[in-house]
Amino acid sequence: MPSFQFVDRHSVSPSLRGGAVAIGNFDGVHRGHQAVLGSALTVARQRGIPAVAVTFEPHPRDVFRPEHPVFRLTPASIKARLVDALGLDGLVSIPFSSAFAAQSPEEFVERVLVDELDIRHVVVGWNFHFGQGRHGTPQKLRELGERHGFSVDVIAPFETEDGYSVSSSTVRDRLAEGVPAEATGLLGWHWFFEGTVIDGDKRGRTIGFPTANIRLPSQVRLSEGVYAVFVEIDGVRHAGVASWGRRPTFDNGAPVFETFVFDFSGNLYGKTITIMPVSYLRPELKFDDVAGLIEQMNRDAEEGRTLLDAFDGFTALDRALWPNWSSQV
Repeated sequence: MPSFQFVDRHSVSPSLRGGAVAIGNFDGVHRGHQAVLGSALTVARQRGIPAVAVTFEPHPRDVFRPEHPVFRLTPASIKARLVDALGLDGLVSIPFSSAFAAQSPEEFVERVLVDELDIRHVVVGWNFHFGQGRHGTPQKLRELGERHGFSVDVIAPFETEDGYSVSSSTVRDRLAEGVPAEATGLLGWHWFFEGTVIDGDKRGRTIGFPTANIRLPSQVRLSEGVYAVFVEIDGVRHAGVASWGRRPTFDNGAPVFETFVFDFSGNLYGKTITIMPVSYLRPELKFDDVAGLIEQMNRDAEEGRTLLDAFDGFTALDRALWPNWSSQV
């Protein structure tokens, strides 16, 4: 197979046709999604055919309820990185719209799965629905598979070793509650995000903590507070502490993710960096004066450095995503 391909439905190459396909939104690519994707990969390797994930952009909830946008755990580019790291051959992104949703289950199967992808096998989760009015069910997919010559596997609900059901909503809740370690247990990898460093008020420089500032999408529900973080800059992993919030000691303004990168002095303005919140240290606080804030920030930095220096919790999927990190300080 050629290298991993991330394409839309109208750009599917012959090398991705005739494969075993996993279908779903896959926001988060959590352990339940990985069970679906892994099943397709296993069948593909057994049969010597491509392993392909099929997903939808934008998220269907953003189409049907635009006034309540979804906190996206994995924007399309990050979702593709995860699918690639899991070993599949490609990710096909289907543009989702009201018109697309209005087609019948039969039309979806015939136009997309048969005509465009020429699938041999498909894997879906137990709660997968498709087509107008969500009338397409796993059982309906099996019936259509018999008609069109492809086999179907339906994956049961996934639970953790502790008996917790895994869902994208649950992961979002854990991040909103300030427990990233629990989110990691559900995801099977450490959640991260990318962002472009913007100009700030440069106040951090004056108090000894210059920061790289990023604005996150308004729908992000990450708990406001201070985190120990890993930061990737130009392919190199760094450690740091970050504050996500409104700076109540100063202006209580719009939320900004402000990261103090340990032992780094380069210019980051305009650069896209990756941030992985590893541990929640404390909630955002308002201090009576700047001196009190600096004292607390020094404690935060010391705690964060100690925690990250001793960190050994990368998962197998983390290592596939960040193959160079294990050799870096």
